[in-house]
Amino acid sequence: MTGAVVRAKGVRKTFENREVICGVDFDIRAGICFGILGPNGAGKTTLMRMLLGLSPVTEGDYTLFDQPVSETSVHSRVGVVPQQDNLDPDFSVSLNLKVYAGYFGIAVAEAESRIIELLDFAALSARGNDQVSTLSGGMRRRLMVARALINNPDLIVLDEPSTGLDPQARHLIWQRLRSLKKQGKTLILTTHYMEEAAELCDELIILDHGKILTSGAPRALIAEHVEPEVVAIRGLSNELDAVELCEGLDIRLDHVGDTWFCYGIDARPLVARCSERSELIFIHRPASLEDVFLKLTGRDMREEA
Repeated sequence: MTGAVVRAKGVRKTFENREVICGVDFDIRAGICFGILGPNGAGKTTLMRMLLGLSPVTEGDYTLFDQPVSETSVHSRVGVVPQQDNLDPDFSVSLNLKVYAGYFGIAVAEAESRIIELLDFAALSARGNDQVSTLSGGMRRRLMVARALINNPDLIVLDEPSTGLDPQARHLIWQRLRSLKKQGKTLILTTHYMEEAAELCDELIILDHGKILTSGAPRALIAEHVEPEVVAIRGLSNELDAVELCEGLDIRLDHVGDTWFCYGIDARPLVARCSERSELIFIHRPASLEDVFLKLTGRDMREEA
């Protein structure tokens, strides 16, 4: 192998004369978690469908384990956790895993051994005989992760793995995903939760309109694209009020709705000014990956594509 589990070079995808993936290049090294981020309609789903052999590549080289993504045999080394829950509600937890093992031709004895291990991994050992319909949302997501591991894949693709989960369930999912990386698995993560991407990803790309806007490690991207401190302020009467509040300070202003975002290297003088105005509601925090995402892709609402 070249050292890259996935390699994209000049990858393009066209639908009805409209280019939706515009010559992207990236490598995904073995043993890391790689994030693919972008607003709705950015091209994330198309990129993943091509990777999984579900949609043909229009142009360029897109390889998986050094084989073209169109090579069906290589997909046996991949596990997929889809965004939508597609567990069979009429089957028990264990039977869902057993049926899935059958798709990969795994012998019954080996499958039963793996099911025991995977239920333990997913913290579902006590629920093996329960119907899927009785599980909570967090349990169902953990079961979907376990199901994706039934064939002992080298690459796991996770589409919005913690969508709709409460903080406790989300953190448990994150812990399980980190443990997979420690086992040497490679993860590809798509998510709209910037906190999730920052927690899990070693490297990521931000995609928009089919093009890669930036790539790198989360902390490096924050340092590259935004100032280190942010003050988010509500209660300012208008733009002039915001400008006057920041007068004489090295502050970059941005806003959405009634909230002004003030970015700077040292925001303490601005915080002091805000504290003198009782009508203002403000939060002083470090810059985050979400600030990078919004700076590069804009704050306008995107419709589902």
